[in-house]
Amino acid sequence: MKLIVNGEALDVAAETLSELLVLMEYEGDWLATAINDELVHREDRFDRSLNDNDKIEILSPMQGG
Repeated sequence: MKLIVNGEALDVAAETLSELLVLMEYEGDWLATAINDELVHREDRFDRSLNDNDKIEILSPMQGG
């Protein structure tokens, strides 16, 4: 499936947002996720299906100052 993840075009085999996060090695409770500019809460990621050309944003907190 072709997706745009954080501005980068990718071809991945994930069918849900949860699967995509595992594939891309994102983990932790502090991630913020959105599909096509719509916020997806953590508890909804397992059920949220992905479609070709979806725009995914994944934000994780950064350490430092």
